[in-house]
Amino acid sequence: MTVHIERLSTGVLGIDRMLAGGIPRGFFVAVVGEPGTGKTVFALHYAWQGIKDNDKVIYVTTEESRESIIKQAKMFNMDLDKAVDEGKAIIIDALLKSQNDEWSLEEVDVEALVNKVIEAKRKLGYGRSRLIIDSMSTFWLDKPAMARKYSYAVKRVLYRWDFTVLMTSQYAITTSSAFGWGLEHVADGIIRFGRKVVGGELKRYILVEKMRQTPHDLRVNYIDIKDGEGLVILGPANFSKEDLALPEDVKRRIRSANKDLGP
Repeated sequence: MTVHIERLSTGVLGIDRMLAGGIPRGFFVAVVGEPGTGKTVFALHYAWQGIKDNDKVIYVTTEESRESIIKQAKMFNMDLDKAVDEGKAIIIDALLKSQNDEWSLEEVDVEALVNKVIEAKRKLGYGRSRLIIDSMSTFWLDKPAMARKYSYAVKRVLYRWDFTVLMTSQYAITTSSAFGWGLEHVADGIIRFGRKVVGGELKRYILVEKMRQTPHDLRVNYIDIKDGEGLVILGPANFSKEDLALPEDVKRRIRSANKDLGP
């Protein structure tokens, strides 16, 4: 018996192919990796594809201003400014507090985030919706032990609102590990972005570490980011998933943190 799964295109053809057509509707997907590896560009593709597919799009930016996100999108021929003006998308700015701005967060707080997202959803109206939170790490930078609790709270409340969610999370450059263990535990899928020096040249890559209900590609694939085009898949890399495995001491810290956090 074949079960039909509705999938949302990511806006990147090569990644859709890695995901058997896209992200299953209603999933919460963690997009993780070090700074500068392509997470935000991927999030912009996902948002722009939603606009083209007539989805309701809400983009929460915590590490760049709304204006910076709009400017970056235009570099890849994505007119988010126009989409906002036409009521197809809302960009919530959690970086710059702005007086008299309906779509700015006055404080970086998970409850305030959830309430503002629901308010934006009501404003955009009924229908299939895409939510991007870039990044979730901002909400627990000073309290990493709360990462799992906060991530679960966001998923539990927003699950009822027909969102298919991308939540980015920063990894430390020095350890290639997360600032707080939690987002990956509640996610239905994990897409990892990274970088590696090969033959003296910096290479960016993507790996789908997990995607429920999906026969996804298990290979590491090189990526590139091109002006006017955005993120493109170059093809499988000549190193394996095992080459990217976390060191044993990092794994021990993860297990210890999970034990301390409880169920």
